[in-house]
Amino acid sequence: MDHAIARIGPKWTTWSTMILAQENRPMRVREISAQLPFVGEQSVSQRLMYMQADGLITRSDVRRRGTYQLSALGESLAPVHRTLSDWSRAHLPLQTMAEAERVEDALGRLNLRHTTGVIQALGTNGPLRFSHIAEEIGVDRPSARHRLLRMQADGLVGRAGSHHGAPYVLTDAGQSLGAVYATIEHWSEPFTALKTSSSPARVAAATRTHTNVPLTGDGARTAAALRRSAAPNDLFSHATQPQPRVSAAVTARSAPGRGR
Repeated sequence: MDHAIARIGPKWTTWSTMILAQENRPMRVREISAQLPFVGEQSVSQRLMYMQADGLITRSDVRRRGTYQLSALGESLAPVHRTLSDWSRAHLPLQTMAEAERVEDALGRLNLRHTTGVIQALGTNGPLRFSHIAEEIGVDRPSARHRLLRMQADGLVGRAGSHHGAPYVLTDAGQSLGAVYATIEHWSEPFTALKTSSSPARVAAATRTHTNVPLTGDGARTAAALRRSAAPNDLFSHATQPQPRVSAAVTARSAPGRGR
């Protein structure tokens, strides 16, 4: 799971993917960069090289003026983006923003080391004290504390009470990540094929098959079995075990201000 999130989470990956999807044609670096005026062309070029290495895009040739377009794997990211956007709109108090920016913000909250481990630990076990979380995810206490503070700021976890040592619990946003993780896991299946298969034909077949599998929504939480999720639309428009509900007042008192 973290392996897949690390590929789609870096900044400008979503923007670049959505531009290529919207244009639906091979594009040069300068053409993509022209639609990202707040990013330097060199940064766009570097991001595209990483995306090509990760199998999200292809390049027409090896010459300097080669063109890029989405691979089958990159095209199949649309349901992931839609699910992330839907989760963000439902659970995060954000101002109006472009769809790509919203998706990248959501990925930024998940694309941090041990975040998935904490979500899974709380989703499986229910409320846990700080020391138990550190033990569950296999990190030292300072690292666990740093991650939990960031996840509080990101609105994914809170405390079950205001007293010192109150156990951590998933917020509504954290509990609703099941559909997000399910969609990402389903999308990432070709990555498993790339790592385990030595046959290019088998890898290509796995990728083609994946893009034709319809994704359907469900209400699974993080601790439940991961299942397929939602579908894409209008990408650029501005448009577990039961846990105690975290009251807004307690969350506000326990969570530090979120800084990016």
